[in-house]
Amino acid sequence: MKIWARIRQMSLKELFRFGILFLKNPLLISPTLKASKETMRICDSHFGKLHHRNGKENAFRHALWNLKICEKCQKTLKISQKSSKWAEKVTNLYENVTKNESLEDAMDLHNNSVGRMLFLTISGLKMAKKVDILLKMMQKAVKITKMEELQSLKDQLVYISD
Repeated sequence: MKIWARIRQMSLKELFRFGILFLKNPLLISPTLKASKETMRICDSHFGKLHHRNGKENAFRHALWNLKICEKCQKTLKISQKSSKWAEKVTNLYENVTKNESLEDAMDLHNNSVGRMLFLTISGLKMAKKVDILLKMMQKAVKITKMEELQSLKDQLVYISD
């Protein structure tokens, strides 16, 4: 997922929705984009292009993306819960405008939530340690085939294909 390539694929309505969100929060544009770019760099270095599929690597990427947005935006927002709420808004909007299957959307939203939850519980650690924790979580990720399975997996990463 190249950020500018993804932006160019959006319809005017989708761009407008993102524009409104960022116009209401202009100080969060830069940290959100930096977090997104850093997430891609980390995932590319660990997994190559595998994180673009729907496997464990994708679960890692979504959780890390949310964790990094929270971390970067906390410098501006100062309060962890506000940072987490911002990450939820921007990533939920992103998931809503991408054209994925419903199970894929549910998986992404779930892993995004796991990343925000992780941010709230381990925010004092260095990024390398957070990545290590996520890598361990990724190894224990659970493969799902139905959305109903997500109910019992609140704090675990999930994936849909090997």
